Amino acid sequence: MWQGLQTITDYKGKHSQELPSDTSLPDELNNFDARFEASNTETCIRCSKLAAADVSKTFKQVNIHKAAGVDSLPGCVLLAYADQLASVFTDIFNLSLSESVIPTCFKQTTIVPVPKNTKVTCLNDYRPVALTSVAMKCFEKLVIAHTIIPETLDPLQFAYRTNRSTDDAISITCHTALSHLDKRNTYVRMLFIDYSSVFNTIVPSKLITKLRTLGLKTSLCNYILDFLTGCPQVVRVGSNTSATLILNTGVPQGCVLSPLLYSLFTHDCTARHDSNTIVKFADDTTVVGLITDNNETAYREEVRDLTVWCKDNNLSLNVIKTKEMIVENRKRRTEHAPIVIDGAVVEQVESFKFLGVHITNKLTWSKHTKTVVKRARQNLFPLRRLKRFGMGPQILKRFYSCTIESILTGCITAWYGNCSASDRKALQRVVCMAQYITGAKLPGIQDFYTRRCQRKALKIVKDSSHSSHRLFSLLPHGKRYRSAKSRSKRLCNSLYSQAIRLLNS
Repeated sequence: MWQGLQTITDYKGKHSQELPSDTSLPDELNNFDARFEASNTETCIRCSKLAAADVSKTFKQVNIHKAAGVDSLPGCVLLAYADQLASVFTDIFNLSLSESVIPTCFKQTTIVPVPKNTKVTCLNDYRPVALTSVAMKCFEKLVIAHTIIPETLDPLQFAYRTNRSTDDAISITCHTALSHLDKRNTYVRMLFIDYSSVFNTIVPSKLITKLRTLGLKTSLCNYILDFLTGCPQVVRVGSNTSATLILNTGVPQGCVLSPLLYSLFTHDCTARHDSNTIVKFADDTTVVGLITDNNETAYREEVRDLTVWCKDNNLSLNVIKTKEMIVENRKRRTEHAPIVIDGAVVEQVESFKFLGVHITNKLTWSKHTKTVVKRARQNLFPLRRLKRFGMGPQILKRFYSCTIESILTGCITAWYGNCSASDRKALQRVVCMAQYITGAKLPGIQDFYTRRCQRKALKIVKDSSHSSHRLFSLLPHGKRYRSAKSRSKRLCNSLYSQAIRLLNS
């Protein structure tokens, strides 16, 4: 079906980088991925049991179209015979949990390198995506389902958590900056941290220590320790496969447990000073320093503390890709001394692509809306082609929702409120063009934004653990929410101020 759509619409995707056929590349990549290897030893204690019904339910949710590694039992078999195989695998899983030992065949990992860019210049330009067996993926899902995320987890980590998204991370960052800029003689410094091979550098013994500090059960900690140690790994490039290496460091990229483990590993990476905020979305880390009266002492100490924390936790900062942006409203702008990390100067930029959204040093959104409009207009051509081939309004509307509306409304709650009138017209113009092509009524951008704001506000109000929950406080009579005072129009038009007005209306 997808090939048919490509033919009809004449859609040209991004040219993927072809992997070289060099037979030595798999071994080079395997050794490169294992460059952070360290030894780890721990003891084991018994664990609780899984139910056969849960195992069967997990097998029935297997996506047979997803790739697997060296797998003697394909996903289609687990899906078709879930009830029959559940009892057998339940015994295997429970034995594994009770002994805190995972079968080596389950931990076998095949790395398929994916180029990060169209032009590869070094081994670090490959992303090591790990493929494991389908049975192991199901096992990991069951472990996650029985894992209770501790309340002590950093509330400013927005990845892999319920009712959290990139919208929240961007919104809280912008709201923190705008609230501070609403005061006199202030400015904000934002440091966008980039790590090198962050998943490969995690030391299991340090992770287990942190998990116990968070309050996770010892049995679960022992299971995770065995999951991350003694892992056979090979790299496959085309028809060439490397020799096997046994790894005891890092968490494989692509495993079900890996994202959660990274979030738990970095839970103690928090701001030491009240004037600073560290916002995290997985490994995307942003330090927001609120500067008053040109006093940057707390901010610079925060950066130094973060550098020390990275060294203590075996994480490597990539200073070349780390950028800093200074947001300032003062008419008389002064030169600000740059940040130096490990002897290298961090580049200061006027704009940065933050979690997929272009943010500028004036906190305006013209650059982002221009990018969004350009991408959306490019997808109008396939829409016209579909109409020319006689597709009905319903199919055209569905295609619009998937390919154009998703682009126009990505993280819309974080940026649309402070868009200029001309930017809003440009966005709505794309909707009008698509409406003319499809012949169906399409929701306007403003209506879409209003619905999203109201829905997000209701979710935040119900979630007391959300970092923005404190911004929604009821007045003494309990019927309306307290509106935040603001001197600037930008703070008044931010997500939380608009959401409070919508709830009150």
